[in-house]
Amino acid sequence: MSYDWDLIEQLLLHAQQCADEPYKAREYGEEVAEERIARGEPLEGSVDHVKRVAGDLEGVLFDGGFIQDRPRDHGGTGNNFELTDRGLRLLTLIGRSFPEHLVFRRLLDEQGEEALTAGAFDALAARAARDRVDDKPMA
Repeated sequence: MSYDWDLIEQLLLHAQQCADEPYKAREYGEEVAEERIARGEPLEGSVDHVKRVAGDLEGVLFDGGFIQDRPRDHGGTGNNFELTDRGLRLLTLIGRSFPEHLVFRRLLDEQGEEALTAGAFDALAARAARDRVDDKPMA
C-alpha cells in the first residue's frame, strides 16, 4: 500500500493554515483532484474517490499524532486542526521544498500502512535527520 503523499502534503498545509476556519479535508481532496485533471495527470478512481481518501487520511493523520485539535487561543473553532511537531516533521520531509522528498516518500512507502504510525514514522524521521547531519544519502 502506498499513500498519496501529494494529498497528504496538502492536508498538512491546510491544517497549518486553517486558524479561525473549519478544516475541510474532502474539499482539499477535490482541489488536489482538479489540479491533477488540469495538468492531464491520471486520477486513481474519480474525484469523489480522492475526496473520500482525503477524509480517511484526516483520521489517519489525527490518529498518528500528526495533527491535533486546534486550541481556541490558536484560532481553534472546534472544527479545525493544527500540526503537531510530528506533523511538521512529516510536512518538512515529504514537502516538495525538501530536496530529498521523493527518497523519503519511497522510504515511507516501504513501510506500507505502518508508515503513518507514530513509531514507524518517528524511526524514519530520526534516520533522515541522522543522514542529513552525516551528509549520507537516505536510501
